[in-house]
Amino acid sequence: MGLFGRLFAEFIDVIEWTDDTGDTMVYRFERYGNEIKYGAKLIVRESQVAVFVNEGEVADVLMPGTYALETKNLPILTTLQYWDHGFKSPFKAEVYFINTRRFTDLKWGTKQPLMIRDSEFGGMRIRAFGTYCVRVVDAPKFIREITGTEGVFTTDEISNQLRNLITSRFATIVGASNIPVLDMAANYDQMGEFLTTRIAPEFGEYGLELTKLLVENISLPPKVTEALDKRTSMGITGNLDNYLKYQTGVAMETAAENPGGGASEGIGMGVGLAMANKMSDSLNTPTSSAITGGAGAAPPPVPSAPAYHMVVNGQSAGPFSMQQLQSKVSDKSLTAETLVWAEGMGEWAPAASVPALSKLIGNKPNQPPPIPSA
Repeated sequence: MGLFGRLFAEFIDVIEWTDDTGDTMVYRFERYGNEIKYGAKLIVRESQVAVFVNEGEVADVLMPGTYALETKNLPILTTLQYWDHGFKSPFKAEVYFINTRRFTDLKWGTKQPLMIRDSEFGGMRIRAFGTYCVRVVDAPKFIREITGTEGVFTTDEISNQLRNLITSRFATIVGASNIPVLDMAANYDQMGEFLTTRIAPEFGEYGLELTKLLVENISLPPKVTEALDKRTSMGITGNLDNYLKYQTGVAMETAAENPGGGASEGIGMGVGLAMANKMSDSLNTPTSSAITGGAGAAPPPVPSAPAYHMVVNGQSAGPFSMQQLQSKVSDKSLTAETLVWAEGMGEWAPAASVPALSKLIGNKPNQPPPIPSA
């Protein structure tokens, strides 16, 4: 290779872009006067696309690879520049590198609470937020619709528009789903998948693909949350008496660990009052010692006398107290042969065979007569 050849090789341009930001979607390769030497080397890395723009019009799109910028590699640009096969001088064109990797962990959320109608609580206001992932799939469309002539374009410059799209569709979908607020947490995955399918075509209008959308949380206003917490606490507390006993024990333990503190004195006073009330309730409630006749036990209540039914003219009459039965013995309505029955007896029996009534009647027949037929 001659001297001129070596010098020409040393001055061939290398056009490339390495991204160290993590959020850059489009980068325009800066060249003074946009002049690119014929035969320059173009390096397009994986997850990149190079777009040549000539006088404001998208010309050629090159996929990942290494190229020597000649007429055979730039057919559209060659036509626009009216090159012939021997054209070797520099040419003017803008080179945009489009980052086609997936941009993850982009945030979305509702700016204002959404009003929905809940089947259990009625009108409710909710907030929601989550994340989504996008990538550029149509580089020329993305340049025409979004970036324009900007030299550097990042995710921050389009995230507001995409966020508005998501929140608007989310409000429509949630409002029409009729899913109760308390059941929404169980449907986050389904809601995210449905939103992804519903919104993807609108992202496609910008040359973007919505690859994933996640619903991370749906929250209620603070006062509503407090009310639900109280309702949940009531359900968890269960037996109030056992809960109070537990709280009393915890308070006593806390006071014992902090005997010199002013708080422990207040706790001790509260525990003392609670224990006094418990002792008062215990004194007013019959205990096992009282039932068993232990020392200091109160006597059990006096049992009531049994009441008896009696057969009168083949029909059951009563019940009658012992005082009423005494009068019936006097007027001879109740005799030794009269059939009687009281709770605890298996069947009707003559009055004389019942110890409590035989004393009233004063005699006892040898054998009870049969019950008269109706």
